[in-house]
Amino acid sequence: MTVAKTDQITPGMTISIDGKVYRVESCVKVTVAKGNPFIKTKLKNLLTEEILEKNFKVGQAVQDIALTEKKLEYLYLEGKDYLFLDVGNLEQALVPVDVIADKVHFLKEGTEVKAVFYGDTVFSIELPQFLEIMVVKTETSQPSSPMGSTTKTAFLESGAKLDVPLFVESGDIIKVDTHTREYVQRV
Repeated sequence: MTVAKTDQITPGMTISIDGKVYRVESCVKVTVAKGNPFIKTKLKNLLTEEILEKNFKVGQAVQDIALTEKKLEYLYLEGKDYLFLDVGNLEQALVPVDVIADKVHFLKEGTEVKAVFYGDTVFSIELPQFLEIMVVKTETSQPSSPMGSTTKTAFLESGAKLDVPLFVESGDIIKVDTHTREYVQRV
C-alpha cells in the first residue's frame, strides 16, 4: 500500500477509503470561480459493486493499493464458501458466496478462474469466456419464433439452465459462453 495524492488519481486505480477497497471509475478536476478546486470521482466498491461519488481536496492523501491476480481451480462447496486451489502455490483459498454470485451456475470441479486478491481476500473471480459442460437433462421445446427456429431448455451439470437447439440431448457436451450465458455449439 502506498500513499498517493488526489491529483494523481486515474481511472482504473485501486484505492482504500475507511478500510474499503474501491476502483476509480472516473475522475475530473473541477475548478470553481470562487473557492478551491477539487477532484470529483466515481468509485466502485469491489466487494459490493456499489458506485460511490466522492469529492477530494486537491493534494489530499489517499491510499493506493495493489491488487494481485491469481489462477484458482474450483474444488467444491465447503459450508457456505467455495473452496479453490491456488494453481501457483497449491494453497487452498475460500471464496465467499457473494463474490461468486451467479457465476456459480457455471462452476464445476476443475474449472480454472482468474481471481483478484487484496492480501488474502478475494474480491472477484472471472470465469473463462467459454466452458464445455455436459447436458444432464432437456425439456420440451419452446414455441416457434417467426423465423421458424425452435429451442428447448437444457439443464447443465454445473446447475445452469439455458436454451439450446432441438438436436442437443442429455449426455451431450456443449460449449457455453459464460459472459452472455448462451449456447455456442455441441462439442
